[in-house]
Amino acid sequence: MPVRQYPPRSPAIPGEASAPPPPTLEAVAAPTVQWLLTEGRRHMALPDLVGAFGAHLRERGVPLDRMTLHVGLLHPRLRGMTYIWYADRPAIETLQREHGIEQNPEFRTSPIYTIMEEKADGLRVPIARVDQHPFPIIAELKADGITDYTAMPLVFASGRRNVATFATRAADGFETEALTLVYDSLPALTVLLEALTLRLLATDLLNIYVGPDAGARILSGDIRRGTGVTITAVLWHCDLQGFTPLSERLALTELIETLNAYFEVMGGAVENEGGEILKFIGDAILAIFPIPPGAAPQEVARTCRRALKAGQAALAGMETLNGARGAAGRPLLGSGIALHLGDAMYGNIGAPDRLDFTVIGPAVNLVSRLQGLTRRLQQPLLTSATFAGACPGLPLKSLGFQPVKGVAEPVEVFGLR
Repeated sequence: MPVRQYPPRSPAIPGEASAPPPPTLEAVAAPTVQWLLTEGRRHMALPDLVGAFGAHLRERGVPLDRMTLHVGLLHPRLRGMTYIWYADRPAIETLQREHGIEQNPEFRTSPIYTIMEEKADGLRVPIARVDQHPFPIIAELKADGITDYTAMPLVFASGRRNVATFATRAADGFETEALTLVYDSLPALTVLLEALTLRLLATDLLNIYVGPDAGARILSGDIRRGTGVTITAVLWHCDLQGFTPLSERLALTELIETLNAYFEVMGGAVENEGGEILKFIGDAILAIFPIPPGAAPQEVARTCRRALKAGQAALAGMETLNGARGAAGRPLLGSGIALHLGDAMYGNIGAPDRLDFTVIGPAVNLVSRLQGLTRRLQQPLLTSATFAGACPGLPLKSLGFQPVKGVAEPVEVFGLR
């Protein structure tokens, strides 16, 4: 698709009409390409790269006052990210774009949509010289003193289209040489951007599937089977009670919707209090609230209070969820939560080519067994004596010593007071 020009007779970005020619790497762009492949690649975060590249272009004489970068992501919630840089502002604005934005009228009438979705090869609006164009954002830019605007695609090897835009307040807009410099440096910028985006993708997916701490450990090189560390943490185990008969009664789509609603309540409560979900086990969640090595008793107590607060919030969330389900005539959901304070081995466990980064050990077994007692004792939340003793004053009461499967002696168990 040809470069869009407004009006059609106005000067185009380098390459004139139809499709831009292959990059020529003219002498004017060579220093910028070298900068991208040396200094630029040292910026490991996309906002940092956007800011540094904008500043570099100004140093090269490009009268750049505003630059944006629009990057598509592979993410269950986000469709992409937008980074907005102004030469006269210290901070870079970062915007998350959720799935569904492609149906938003504001997005569909934007230059970004024209390039990403309609696959235009680029566009330019010399704002100071034109009054007619299809983009509402141009009026906002004009009110801000912008005189010239251009948007260009950054196409990854996979074919995924991203967009960079450049705008100036210079009275005469962009000169041809300035746009040539920008245009001929785009292939190098695209290579760098693709590398950073792949790293961001890896980080996001690891955070989503194994949790932020485990993801960071994996990216740092902790990937060999059998490697790990001993950690002290509050261990959380919760379970959706009555799941087996429920799964036999509900259609698959409704069952998945029910599980997601349950996990959203439980997982949200854990994460809101600083806990980290390690895994979903069928209809159960295993999570941790890590305690730093050598932590003082006061810090251990604070972590226990946060974990109990998460448990109470989860129970309140389940009441709200069941209220909505009851009003809709849908079956109510039961749940049980167990908390225990102890040490666990945290690391890589599994087959040679299929690993799981999780916690194992007697403490993990115990919190799972405690959760199994919630139904028999008709208590929605249970804790171990170790947990209760680490933070005196919690609204807990002893339920006596209870036999626990796999443990030789009965274990004292505490419930909410």
